[in-house]
Amino acid sequence: MLNWRDPHNPKSGGAERVSFGYLHALVERGHEVYWFANSFPGAGKADESDSIKIVRGGGYGSSILSARTWYRQQPKFDLVIDQHHGIPWFAPWWSGTHSLAYIHEVLGPIWRSFYKWPMSGIGQFQEKWTHRLYRRVPFWVPSPSTATALHHTGVKSVTVIPNGCDAKPLPNLPAKPLELPLRLICVSRLAPNKRVEHAIKAVSSLKRLQCAVQLTIVGGGESTAELKALVGALQLEKCVRFTGAVSEEEKNRELQNAHLLVHTSVREGWGLNVLEANALGTPAVVYPVGGLVDSTVPNKTGIVTDAEEPENLASHIVRLSKEPGLYTQLRQNAWERSKKFQWQEILPRSTAWLEARARGEEPSDSFADYW
Repeated sequence: MLNWRDPHNPKSGGAERVSFGYLHALVERGHEVYWFANSFPGAGKADESDSIKIVRGGGYGSSILSARTWYRQQPKFDLVIDQHHGIPWFAPWWSGTHSLAYIHEVLGPIWRSFYKWPMSGIGQFQEKWTHRLYRRVPFWVPSPSTATALHHTGVKSVTVIPNGCDAKPLPNLPAKPLELPLRLICVSRLAPNKRVEHAIKAVSSLKRLQCAVQLTIVGGGESTAELKALVGALQLEKCVRFTGAVSEEEKNRELQNAHLLVHTSVREGWGLNVLEANALGTPAVVYPVGGLVDSTVPNKTGIVTDAEEPENLASHIVRLSKEPGLYTQLRQNAWERSKKFQWQEILPRSTAWLEARARGEEPSDSFADYW
């Protein structure tokens, strides 16, 4: 697999976690698996994690050449997974073997979160050009929203394989009264495209609506200082808590304790932490964007807002706070649905699908029953 980041990269996130899950399953089925990624400060050229061989080389603008140089020194691979986030590896044209493209989301508006015009426009144009170039390459994606976005750019073959969830569903769903103050949680890399500032502004709106609330923000990233400054400017220090990066165990405790997960990204490939929260008995209130409208079933496992605005998010939370019966129903449905997305349910079918691709076959499993 070719991916900009490996699991040890400080900027790795949900995409790398689920990629690791798939590749580790292939190792357990007897395959030899390599993960080629960009170098980063302090990283060695080679590493190994649970028998997945990690190789690093180059950076932005040079890693494609490094990957190609390294690849040509290896025995022939059966399958190359070209996983890209905006900028591809062009592996179908130099790998000389079976290959497929793996993306989590079509970035689209995310380019504007990181770059100003004209760079954002160049990025969006380049991404559309890439998908046009890759239109005859089979794609693997985690959500129907991403598949739809790819079809709109002319890609012919897209298979949607749901992501597995590391958080194990609670054996029983304990009661969690919807009492004040409402306990909200945001679990995210603190980066511009995640729009965590919208969750903070929603807290300010909730205070104006006389709804007592506490927000816990789990995660770290380049936007941390800016977000803390916003909390200070809005005088929300008593309502908003930053935990920074925490262990999986601590994250799960925080998720289980919360009444609601809030997710306000520009776009997601899937929204893994929605299913993690659901498994621990916590439904989500999310923005109506790609990925989040797939991981959350509106008004059944969670709430999808009408607009991508903090005030709209706050109004939905206030309405839900007045309907404890609906909240209990959402919790139950979300918890039940999360069982379907456990790794032991996903991996046997997804690894068989990848093995068929490695043999040059067209897999018959469409995973349509998940959607």
